[in-house]
Amino acid sequence: MEVAEEAETETRALKPCLLRRNHSREQHGVAASCLEELRSKACDILAIDKSLAPVTLVLAEDGTIVDDDDYFLCLPSNTKFVALASNEKWAYSNSDGGTAWISQESFDVDETDSGAGLKWKNVARQLKEDLSSIILLSEEDLQVLIDVPCSDLAQELCQSCGTVQGLQNTLQQVLDQREEARQSKQLLELYLQALEKEGSVLSKQQESDAGFSDKMDAVDAGSNCESSSGITLASQVLTALKEKPAPELSLSSQDLELVTKEDPKALAVALSWGLKKTETVQQACHQELSLRLQQVQSLRSLRSVSARRSSLPGEPQEPKRARQEPT
Repeated sequence: MEVAEEAETETRALKPCLLRRNHSREQHGVAASCLEELRSKACDILAIDKSLAPVTLVLAEDGTIVDDDDYFLCLPSNTKFVALASNEKWAYSNSDGGTAWISQESFDVDETDSGAGLKWKNVARQLKEDLSSIILLSEEDLQVLIDVPCSDLAQELCQSCGTVQGLQNTLQQVLDQREEARQSKQLLELYLQALEKEGSVLSKQQESDAGFSDKMDAVDAGSNCESSSGITLASQVLTALKEKPAPELSLSSQDLELVTKEDPKALAVALSWGLKKTETVQQACHQELSLRLQQVQSLRSLRSVSARRSSLPGEPQEPKRARQEPT
């Protein structure tokens, strides 16, 4: 039985990771097929006392707790983890101990004074793994990559400056397209508001009914205010929903998915909105998320078709037979 379990473990794909203790610059490279194996190796390699178990693994860049195997498998190779014993808490550190491949110049830049350096590098690595993820980035992430010096981004992506300059131009086009879509939506809203002001008695009655319905929805949301405690959205997402004229264009795809999954009544209470307005915004977020995913699928399909076509000239061709002239 033990032999079968060992064979099964060997067949699993091993993910290379980097481990270190809290407040330590020394990193250790390990490979593990699951979180439990990574925790066990962390105790052995980092000499963590077994009495301080259980060991918690967090991402070194932002302290995110990793306790799900599926999420662990989705992380890129060489992800940096901090192993915390039961009596420890994660603390942010700009030191990237043991990273011999980073030049000394990178520590001379002002980026070490904040998390800005880590921000653009993480986004750049995500883009390097899958170019189609451009569509899924938030406006903030797009602007971060646009503002990075071309030479620094080229070094991170292992590309020439000319290629990276074209990439930054593409990022700027995506950002401009979202801004154009936002402006178009604002013009449409202004047009609809003008129509409402010039409407007939019937339209006024409809507005009155809609206002009454919104008040009733607000009352219902207030009676269920206890559900607002279930809101899991970050404060910056709630701020974007409140202040942005077209919040679905400002949020990343991950934030859009979180907004669509929230309970409408709880979200309405958190935003101090009526239920109808909340549902409208959630529907807009859902449509934007669907559009981005369709664009990603289209890009990947084009990529696979291009790859197949490029392989055609190398295939062996059947020799042509000489045509015989009739005698």
